[in-house]
Amino acid sequence: MNGRTMWNELDRLRSEVDRLFGESAGVRPWRLAFLPGSAARGYPLLNVAEDEGGFTVVALAPGVEPSAFDVTVKDNQLTIAGEKRRTDGVTPEEYHRSERATGRFVRSLELPSPVDPDAVRATYANGLLTIQLEKSAAAKPRQIPVDIG
Repeated sequence: MNGRTMWNELDRLRSEVDRLFGESAGVRPWRLAFLPGSAARGYPLLNVAEDEGGFTVVALAPGVEPSAFDVTVKDNQLTIAGEKRRTDGVTPEEYHRSERATGRFVRSLELPSPVDPDAVRATYANGLLTIQLEKSAAAKPRQIPVDIG
């Protein structure tokens, strides 16, 4: 089992455990955001929509500078990486309570079909990173004319 497959399987297992605990105990599942390396799978939170032409991914990432994002696409794998920096000038020792996490994050998402890497657009406004991904020509539905014969 290669590293990516192992992390995907662990992420699937974590999601299933989150779902089970959330449904049975009425508690909010934990998040693994801002952990180092490949384990940072919970941030940013994503919405993914699909239409005939492609996908729209909206990532909730308030407080991240647009230049801090690194969005990459390979085949049907979208990766959003970046860093949410501390901007208030307060040192960690001075906090009584800190609920707004900072640090590096990486989130990968496997899309159901390949996309055209040259037709990807990303915009950031009001804390939302919106990524438009156009399906590759081979993945788009094609209308076949029917001859009368």
